[in-house]
Amino acid sequence: MNEIQTIQDKIYEIRGQRVMLDCDLAELYQVTTGNLNKAVKRNIRRFPPDFMFQLTKDEFVSLKNNLIFQNGISSWGGTRKLPYAFTEQGLAMLSGILNSDIAIDVNISIMRAFVAIRRMTATLPTSNAAADIAQLRKDFEDLKLDIEDILHDQNDINESTRMQLENITLALSELQAKEPKQKPRRRIGFIQDDDK
Repeated sequence: MNEIQTIQDKIYEIRGQRVMLDCDLAELYQVTTGNLNKAVKRNIRRFPPDFMFQLTKDEFVSLKNNLIFQNGISSWGGTRKLPYAFTEQGLAMLSGILNSDIAIDVNISIMRAFVAIRRMTATLPTSNAAADIAQLRKDFEDLKLDIEDILHDQNDINESTRMQLENITLALSELQAKEPKQKPRRRIGFIQDDDK
């Protein structure tokens, strides 16, 4: 059941369809994203536009802003190409070209995750959809305010800690500036300056 929840967390709604991205699928199948996309391109006739599509730059930026991707598109780290999104039908077609035991098990879990999401959305009451959306928005705003309060408190703690560290640094520098008065040291040996 935990595996299905993990997969559900990787299902996004893009262009009004529930999809999974090539990078998430590659992670689940335990292959590289490049190898997954190569297998798809070798069988491209199986993936019409309603089964698989490449994200636009705006869609990618929107996903990145929602913290799905930590890095942008670049030649040094991050994603080098815009990701591909696979619909439920595309995922079923993908199961036909990936034949490893891992791929078969993952495909079964993915299909179960999509069925679970479909069941969940079917059980939502449609008569109160507007009220549910309003409640969700209110809850989201409350959560956002709570997070802002926590971050503000954390900044206050950091500010007071910073001031204490500055005071310690100032005290240490003052101590270093004051050179202690040293007593004249006795010479080593039998003959002392006082003896002369």
